[in-house]
This record gives sequence, structure tokens and C-alpha cells, in this order.
Amino acid sequence: MTEPTITQLEPMPGDWRRALAVVAHPDDLEYGCSAAIAAWTDEGREVAYVLATRGEAGIDTLSPAECGALREREQRASAAVVGVSEVEFLDHRDGVVEYGIALRRDIAAAIRRHRPELVITLNHRDTWGGVAWNTPDHRAVGRATLDAAADAGNRWIFPELTEQGLEPWDGVRWVAVAGSTTPTHAVDASPGLERAVRSLLEHRTYIEALTDEDPETYVRGFLTGYARATGERFGGRPAVAFELLGR
Repeated sequence: MTEPTITQLEPMPGDWRRALAVVAHPDDLEYGCSAAIAAWTDEGREVAYVLATRGEAGIDTLSPAECGALREREQRASAAVVGVSEVEFLDHRDGVVEYGIALRRDIAAAIRRHRPELVITLNHRDTWGGVAWNTPDHRAVGRATLDAAADAGNRWIFPELTEQGLEPWDGVRWVAVAGSTTPTHAVDASPGLERAVRSLLEHRTYIEALTDEDPETYVRGFLTGYARATGERFGGRPAVAFELLGR
């Protein structure tokens, strides 16, 4: 059954203080989400990043050891541009992340550490709008994040986390899925769009391996085009869209 398209997107809730973004790879958040994060940190909200991998399998011309260290540096620099200082890596293997108990436990532990009200993740569905197959890592991490948001609040799931001093956290109120083809809400991208461009440009080594186009031309065209298209459903303002799931 095809899900109905929501014509106009609602503003994201504003009554929260802490968010945790959980994705598979360096650059996942920068492809369309970081303008919202810049706006939130400007407002004094706390945002932290958790990445399942270091993206070490992402550049064919670099060995995983060299690539992982480089992409970690790029990710930390990228996060700093939009006001995020806490960046954690779970050290699952890039390209072969498996949905399962180990991944759910690691993400639940991160949620207990950071105690967010809002959790952000990336499209967990099989495709990008039915036209391109999504990667196994995105699907696994997105699904595990949705499940871990509930796991984190149940002391009888992963009781070993409590033994490690990580008390249950049942304060996650929403999970926001970026890159969804069925978005429900949006954030005005105008205040953070230039920083979003600079943030994605910090992944320069990866971008240069991805395209022959000038990196800034590529990044600016991608992000502004996405923001403008989303804005057509958000009062004409450039925007970042999310599918907001309540708990």
C-alpha cells in the first residue's frame, strides 16, 4: 500500500533541549541534515553525533586503516562547523554493519549516555524513493536506532548496561528520520545553510573521490537544491525535512 504524501510539512517540535544523531557513516548527516543542526545549536540546544563506522571502506584508493583515520578527522571538523563537539564512533565495520542485538545494544548505550529527547537517524527503508537501492549499513543502523530508542528505557533489555552504570533513559520523545521519502515535518534551513555547505565541504577527500565536479560547486548545488525543493512544501522557505515518529 502506498503511503499518502503530506502536501505541507509541519514545523518540528521546539520543546526539547538535547538531541542525539545516530547514523552509519561520516558525511551521512551532512547530506541534507546539518543545516537543521546548525539552527538548533544556535538556539542553545545540545546535539551529539554517534556513528556506527568510521567510513573506512568508502574510498577505493585508500586502505581502510588510512581511510578510517582520515574520515574520522573530516567528520569531527565537519561537526564543529555546525556547533557539535561530541562525536562518537561505535567501530562497527563499514559496509557490513549487521542489524541485530549487538548494534541495538551499542546504540541503546549511547542513548543512555546522552539522554536525548530527540533522536535523529537516516532513511532505514529499502530504497530512496523507489528509484535507488539503499545501502545495507543505512538500513541496519536506521532500524536499530528506532528499536534502541525503546530499548534504552527498559532496564530488563541489556541489563549489563545498568551494571556498567548506564541507567535506563525513557526520555526519547521522538525519532526524526532524515532522507525519508514520506516526511512529515521540516526545519527552516535559511539560518544554517551556509554552514551546512561548509560542513559537507570538510569531507573534501571523500567528495573528491566521489565526483570530478568542483567540490564547492557540487556541495552547494546539492544542498541548496534539496533545501529549495523541500521549501516548496514549507511556505517557500529553504528547509530540511524529517519523518517524525513519536514514542
